[in-house]
Amino acid sequence: MSSSRPVVIATATVAAIATGVLAYAVYFDYRRRHDPEFRRQLRRSNRRAARSEKDRAEQAAKAQKQSIRQAVDEAKEEGFPASADEKEAYFLEQIQEGERLAANPSQSFEAAIAFYKALKVYPTPGDLINIYDKTVPKPILDILAEMIAYDGRIGTAYTGPAEVDMAALMREMGAVPGVGLD
Repeated sequence: MSSSRPVVIATATVAAIATGVLAYAVYFDYRRRHDPEFRRQLRRSNRRAARSEKDRAEQAAKAQKQSIRQAVDEAKEEGFPASADEKEAYFLEQIQEGERLAANPSQSFEAAIAFYKALKVYPTPGDLINIYDKTVPKPILDILAEMIAYDGRIGTAYTGPAEVDMAALMREMGAVPGVGLD
């Protein structure tokens, strides 16, 4: 008999909790259906929550834009190789690093930085962007497009004009429509 007493107590406790939850659900539903002030309060609460979420998303976007600016500025300060052999080795190193980092979705930002650095030394950036568009995951490509938009122009030994507006080129290709840093 003593072994059934804890079972009875546990069953009674679970039943009491379930009854309380059910009673609250019925009460909440009744108030929602019959009390106009309660409905207004719920709508206000939902609007506040949506506004708060929107503000958090805007703050996160601003923080990402700031970190993109900082990363691009740091990459420019580090400098890029000058000779063709150094550029080739640097390019391969950055591509390998970008591919390694792209395998982990939590390191998308670092992968985008590596791909950006490789793009800076590539002789025909338009061709490389076409390759990126086909091989690089979209979240990384979006970050890379913002980096290019902030950088503005990618100066290379391109056979066309002295500098290419890579942000405009990516928009024309449809990779990222209208990405810009405000």
